[in-house]
Amino acid sequence: MYIRMMGPDGLTEATKVAILNANYVAKRLGNFFPVLYRGLSGLVAHECIVDLRGWKRHGVEAEDAAKRLMDYGYHAPTLSFPVPGTFMIEPTESESKAELDRFCDAMIAIHGEMQAVANGESDRANNPLKNAPHTARVVCADEWNHPYSRELAAFPAPWTRASKFWPAVGRVDNVYGDRHLVCSCVGMEAYAEAAP
Repeated sequence: MYIRMMGPDGLTEATKVAILNANYVAKRLGNFFPVLYRGLSGLVAHECIVDLRGWKRHGVEAEDAAKRLMDYGYHAPTLSFPVPGTFMIEPTESESKAELDRFCDAMIAIHGEMQAVANGESDRANNPLKNAPHTARVVCADEWNHPYSRELAAFPAPWTRASKFWPAVGRVDNVYGDRHLVCSCVGMEAYAEAAP
């Protein structure tokens, strides 16, 4: 239905805007993160792949940046595909420039947090990146055992004060979770008993 309602002209326009948005993000983030797979003209297609692999030598993983994005109100882009240690950012045609700017501002701020770790200004193991995402429960707890403020943890950008998304769960071991699935639903026998 989407394709039918958009029609050829609408789809062409949507594609142009998506490509424009991806290039805007690539241009804004290019001074902070290497952007992979640019064409001869220096442009990307409908996605840009930012490279975070160089931060590994400082103890910062792409996953740390992905989890920290949640504190800024964003679900992380595709992580480590097609290249391990990268983000594949695919802004759609429906993203406004203001939203693209907020996302880029979050990524640039995270770059600053990564740089603080690299420079030794932030503890390599106990920093906003390694402890992200910060849940309301953690931020409001009586104990706070981090060398950075609760405010930095919970409200790293001005817009997070106006509209805050609170992750329900803190850092989890993704690989363990992928390999050890746990179903919290009732068993099939519950449905069998309810049948007439």
